[in-house]
Amino acid sequence: MMKHAKIKMQMQRIQSQSVQLDSATGINAQNFSKTENMSHTTTQTTNINAQNSSKTENMSHTTTQTTDIIAQNSKTPLNFRNGDTTKHHAKSRPPFDIFLSIITYGAAGLTILALISIIGYIIIMGIPNLKPSLFSLTYTNDNVSIIPALITTIEMTLLSLVIAVPLGIFTAIYLTEYAKRGNKLVGLVRVTAETLSGIPSIVYGLFGMLFFVTTLGLGFSLIAGACTLSIMILPLIMRTTEEALISVPDSYREGSFGLGAGRLRTVFKIVLPAAIPGILSGIILAVGRIVGETAALIYTAGTATDIPMSVTDSARTLSIHMYVLSNEGIHTGEAYATALILLVMVIGINALAAFAAKKLTKI
Repeated sequence: MMKHAKIKMQMQRIQSQSVQLDSATGINAQNFSKTENMSHTTTQTTNINAQNSSKTENMSHTTTQTTDIIAQNSKTPLNFRNGDTTKHHAKSRPPFDIFLSIITYGAAGLTILALISIIGYIIIMGIPNLKPSLFSLTYTNDNVSIIPALITTIEMTLLSLVIAVPLGIFTAIYLTEYAKRGNKLVGLVRVTAETLSGIPSIVYGLFGMLFFVTTLGLGFSLIAGACTLSIMILPLIMRTTEEALISVPDSYREGSFGLGAGRLRTVFKIVLPAAIPGILSGIILAVGRIVGETAALIYTAGTATDIPMSVTDSARTLSIHMYVLSNEGIHTGEAYATALILLVMVIGINALAAFAAKKLTKI
């Protein structure tokens, strides 16, 4: 019995060892199949890399061809020296196009030439005649000082702007923001403003003399000239302000209304600050017209040489001073010097206004 039991135990061990060998053999077979799969995957990857390398070679070949084409095209401008390509290009353009180009460049060249000629002539003739006596505080027949006329010009400009700028801006605000579209009154005001812009200054001077000097009894005075000039520049300020307000996007107004702001707050807090550069452009143009105006002021402000102590005193501006000196024919050199001072003054005012517009725009 003991022997049989030992034999059975040995047989069971042999069977367990055979089972373990079978399982190990299966695991090895699985590992071998995985190895085969990995080798197959590696082969596919190698094939893909080979295809990519062939594509890269094709791309490099295409790049080389493109480089050759660019190199060939880069040599083309050298043919312009021979004149063949230029003639072909000129023949391809329509004759009317060439004619318009010549007119455009010719007009631009003439404008620049005229500006340089005028400024250069004034500088050449004015600088030698600048004398210390020309800047005396009191005017006499000997020194023909420009200081009283310079002070009068500044006072006349400020007084005219004080009258015309508020009227022009508020009128433009009403026409743009409050008046209904298609209103006949708006159309009438715009037509009237455009008509007033084309009236000669001598007509304004005669009107100012008949109404402000004679009818109202202001006489030849600073206030009479300022009122006349304010009527002259009012259409200019009104139209430029109106265009500046129209250029402000409607989204600004809609956003302000959406936040609960009223029309008045929207106009003065949103729309008007955005339109300041355009408004200042109109004011700059108005200042240039005030400083250079002569005919209207001769009939309203007079030609007195003293510094005005009040708005009812008669006085002359720089433009009138220059006109009187050149008309007399005695102090022609001083007239050129006055023109130079006037030119510098206008350029300085324009530069200052442009600087202020940039600062206000940044704010």
